[in-house]
Amino acid sequence: MFKNTRQWNRIRNRILVHGESRHHVAASEGVSRQTVRKMLMHEHPPGYVSTVRKPVNVPQQKSVCRTDIRTSKDLNDKLEWMEWLYGIEQPHRLHKISDTSESISKLLEVLAPAPNSPRKKALTVLAKREGFSVSQIARHLGISRKTVRSYLSTFESDGVDELLKRQSRPRKSDDQELKKCIFAMLHEPPSLHGFNRTTWRMDDLQKALKSSGHFVGEFVIRKVIKEAGYRWKSAKVVLTSSDPEYREKYQHIQDILSSLKDDERFFSIDEFGPFAIKMKAGRVLVEQGVQPSVAQWQKSKGWLILTAALELSRNQITHFYSKAKNTNEMIRMTDVLVKQYANVNKLYISWDAASWHISKELKQHIKEHNEKAEINGLPSVELAPLPASAQFLNVIESVFSGMARAIIHNSDYESTKAAMDAIDRHFMERNQHFVDMPKRAGKKIWGMERTTSFFDGANNCKDPSYR
Repeated sequence: MFKNTRQWNRIRNRILVHGESRHHVAASEGVSRQTVRKMLMHEHPPGYVSTVRKPVNVPQQKSVCRTDIRTSKDLNDKLEWMEWLYGIEQPHRLHKISDTSESISKLLEVLAPAPNSPRKKALTVLAKREGFSVSQIARHLGISRKTVRSYLSTFESDGVDELLKRQSRPRKSDDQELKKCIFAMLHEPPSLHGFNRTTWRMDDLQKALKSSGHFVGEFVIRKVIKEAGYRWKSAKVVLTSSDPEYREKYQHIQDILSSLKDDERFFSIDEFGPFAIKMKAGRVLVEQGVQPSVAQWQKSKGWLILTAALELSRNQITHFYSKAKNTNEMIRMTDVLVKQYANVNKLYISWDAASWHISKELKQHIKEHNEKAEINGLPSVELAPLPASAQFLNVIESVFSGMARAIIHNSDYESTKAAMDAIDRHFMERNQHFVDMPKRAGKKIWGMERTTSFFDGANNCKDPSYR
């Protein structure tokens, strides 16, 4: 009888643990397959057994037989499993499998060990088709019978793709209750949660969520806020109107624009300046390490005031240069527009509530003009004033912002004449652009204009950074 205990244990370990075939182990160890079979039946070499057996009582013999039968059955089951598993993992395994459908082929492809490989799912289906029971599959693969039944049910109902699909864990950032709690806190002042601050910090928000039973990190909180479209931004100081008749004046202008006829024109009028002619700061492309600078104290080469009107339906600019901001310049602008647009029926003039825009002298001049307009064949003029402190509604402010960024910022004109030539050319090219491609103001932004040239209550046309 074979009695080499070390070799005995090595052979059993190669077959039962590592899954090598009995034929291969017998050939490499130099023992017969019958001896290998005996080694698998016994954990240790049993030695010689006498041919004369002692009589044993029936109960003891019955207990021993049951244990031997159970042990023998488990070993045979294990050997059968290992032999089958070894067979399907060989290069010529396809010759041993009768079912070569697409689903079975996909299952065989995932048997190779790889990260996140659904190997056990594939083996579950293949073993069941081979005839192994649910209990056998669960025991050999080290999973529960419930999991085995789940794999088999998924394969039968949804197919191999659904079975092998990687299951993604639910993300905390998708938890609707957490989202609701986060935004409920963001809409409340931090002082209600014990923090002596006026705005939320991420650390404080995390602590407040923790006290409410939500244990989440900063990354999850940031992800929830970002996916909802929120950003941390500083408040911008903007103009707000205090005019008690704001809604009425605003609605009046909208009514005019919505029903503007072909023989009518609507003008947005304002002044730009006064501004000094000297070296101006602005954005400029420079080499690395170079910091452009402009002297704070410079000798001025002159100054300018630009008075301009934007006609909204054709997007045309009419402008001239003034020496002051007063009623006379507004009367001059009214006369210029009447002469330029003599072929239309009516002109609407809209400007802010500056004192020289609403003076009695100006209103009297317009009244006298309207009395003679029909006789002289000239268009009548109607005022559509903006609400007080509502420069943000003055559409021409956006054109001024674009003009300043294009030809005033980063400039160093040698004289007021050079500056005026640049401004004239800018507006001439802008007007020609909309003559070639007619569009209402606001349908196209000219050059580098900051905001859309379109009358809208949400506009903030006057930008202090471009004045």
